[in-house]
Amino acid sequence: MALPDWLDPLYTAEEMRAADAWAIDDVGVPSLDLMERAGAGLAALVAREAAPGPIRVVAGKGNNGGDGLVCARLLRAEGREVDVLAVGALEESRGDARANLERLPGAQPEPFAPDRLHGSGAIVDAMLGTGFEGSPREPIAGAIGAINEHDAPVVACDVPSGVNASTGEIEGDAVRAEATATFHGSKIGLHVAPGTFHSGRVEVVEIGIPRGAPSGRSAGLISRRVVDLVPHRARDGSKFSSGTLVIAGGAAGYTGAPCMVGLGAQRTGAGYIQLAVPRAAQQAVSLRLLEAVTRGLPEEDGAHVPDGVGEVQQMAERAGCVVLGPGLGRSEGAQEFARELARSIEKPMLIDADGLNAHAGRLESLRERPGPTVLTPHAGELARLLELDSEEVSAHRLRSARDAAERSGCVVLLKGDDTIVAAPGGPAAISPGATPALATAGTGDVLSGMIGALLSKGMDVLAAAAAGVLVHAEAGRIAAERLGADHTVAGDAIEALPAAMERLRSGEG
Repeated sequence: MALPDWLDPLYTAEEMRAADAWAIDDVGVPSLDLMERAGAGLAALVAREAAPGPIRVVAGKGNNGGDGLVCARLLRAEGREVDVLAVGALEESRGDARANLERLPGAQPEPFAPDRLHGSGAIVDAMLGTGFEGSPREPIAGAIGAINEHDAPVVACDVPSGVNASTGEIEGDAVRAEATATFHGSKIGLHVAPGTFHSGRVEVVEIGIPRGAPSGRSAGLISRRVVDLVPHRARDGSKFSSGTLVIAGGAAGYTGAPCMVGLGAQRTGAGYIQLAVPRAAQQAVSLRLLEAVTRGLPEEDGAHVPDGVGEVQQMAERAGCVVLGPGLGRSEGAQEFARELARSIEKPMLIDADGLNAHAGRLESLRERPGPTVLTPHAGELARLLELDSEEVSAHRLRSARDAAERSGCVVLLKGDDTIVAAPGGPAAISPGATPALATAGTGDVLSGMIGALLSKGMDVLAAAAAGVLVHAEAGRIAAERLGADHTVAGDAIEALPAAMERLRSGEG
């Protein structure tokens, strides 16, 4: 599979091994030179992060430990006090790691002991590399626990020990780093939870692998280049050509969600918004959205019923997209309304909230949808779709998103700080990170409105979802800059959307 050009490639462990092998075997770059440059980049990052006090390099006997030995040698050459603490028998090292053990000047490695970390100015985690999978064993498991108990800055070599570089999964414990120096290209696991919360600030170190090397092909970080694909309103256009969106949802007492979707869509540039809500909710929605058109549909106890599907179908005839689910509720009638609407609407559709819950345990039925579809679950909603525990989804986020995409035939957007957008049979687009300011009610509805607006403008489904994720995160940051992350509400993010779009288009974001 090929990555869109608006994704910055991320590597699996296998893809990184392929790039290394190509450079060494096909091009003839000495592997020892690659390790030297990796260790030099690691040393530079450690020097920037270190507080006063000795630097402790905790090294394993593999190539990750060899990178750590280069780092120790170069820092000693700069006059820093460096202790090398060995987990395992470094004298059993082979190849480049063995060569760098023999090059180490001064004090030789000593066995790791937790008390040797006291008073550290920095700790370098050079134990497990990108090839690690599973749960760390002793003595490394004990070293991870000891490192995490200290306050000294921790810098990880390539990937924090215990984190699966290809998935971000953690089966046992993992080092919590303030920064990670990763080599040649960033790894998927550094950007997917829970791994991303152990990686700290990620810096990519160029190690001399020439251009033309095999690249990451299965996933990438969303870059600001995706925003360049968002269409502008044309001078000779109209409200309809600027993007017409239908929002089907809402129930008595739950009018905030569809209103947030509508406002998010309007600020993202949709020209004409129509809301299909139960009659009992129509007045409340009309008063809050002066620039939108509302239609009251048949209802039962303030909730949608299947009799309203035909009217939404008529509304959707001139729409570019339908957003289904915000504020819908879980009554039997509303759930059947959602399922029938999903089956019958041919236009692009985004399904969120209770529109997703209507398909819990019925994920494969969405393959029958006649039009492109984006699903935007959080972990709990995705767990219900997949009939799993939410803890299982949280522990295996990338796998869960991809599984749901394959089973549903839809683009699946799994929300979180590391929001993952997975396309069936295609790449995964991963958010470069958001802000805690978005951890508040209504921000998911805003995101649905944004993506709905972009789909209504005719954007490609994967690109629209990814652009929405990136602009949404930037809007949250802008709102937090003004108000503080703890004091931002969804409406603040909506107001920040134009500035977020402009900042990203100008390259400042």
